[in-house]
Amino acid sequence: MIKCYCIYLIDNIREKILGGLILKKFVIEKEFWDLFPNAKIGIIVCHGIDNTVKDENKYMEMIYSSEKEALKHLTNEDFSSNEVIKVWREAFQKFKTKKGARASIEALLKRVSNGNHLGAINPLVDIYNSISLRYGLPCGGEDIDKFAGDIRLTKALGNEDFVTLGTNESAPPYEGEIVYKDEEGAICRCWNWREAVRTMLTEDTKNAFLCIELVDEKRLADLENALNHLAKLVQENLGGECSVSILDINNNSACLL
Repeated sequence: MIKCYCIYLIDNIREKILGGLILKKFVIEKEFWDLFPNAKIGIIVCHGIDNTVKDENKYMEMIYSSEKEALKHLTNEDFSSNEVIKVWREAFQKFKTKKGARASIEALLKRVSNGNHLGAINPLVDIYNSISLRYGLPCGGEDIDKFAGDIRLTKALGNEDFVTLGTNESAPPYEGEIVYKDEEGAICRCWNWREAVRTMLTEDTKNAFLCIELVDEKRLADLENALNHLAKLVQENLGGECSVSILDINNNSACLL
């Protein structure tokens, strides 16, 4: 387990260099907790991983296995009536979202329910997608080395730069939209709907920030199991070191080194 020690200077400037890396934090701000006081955000900080593709078939098999497991979350024939879908649709109604935006877990489960397979992207993304399907929880990840300063989960101001995959034009979030952001702009819009190209995980990623989000507090055990399973798969397949923690309204920040 990596232990993080955040150093605060008296002039409120925090800049400690460790092995050439600037200490960064993940902070969940009050604006988020005002909407979701009972939410839990599980995070895994990974350092020194090897995310290059060596055996694509291994990760496709992992995804296929998880797609079968995911069916246990879809016992109701009416897709939107399944609890894992309902809780996130209700959550998205609490803040302004882009029309048609859905939680990432809904998008994955929709593909499975339609009989479509997920494709391989890169090992780390394939691993967290398999965990997302298996446990029915939204999972995401970003490259820590591409963050500009601290990363925050908060309400958007509405002027944050945001360029997603497949376009060169910025599409800023709405004012009040829940986003992950840093000093250069939004990292993920509509909480976990769509990520920016700037910080996305690639085969060159060495240090990664992974998160699993929970709005249904009855499923805390599932969150804990998913986090531990994800960390185990990352270390077994990609090496490096992983630090696991769960943030809530009383414990709202973590270091990324």
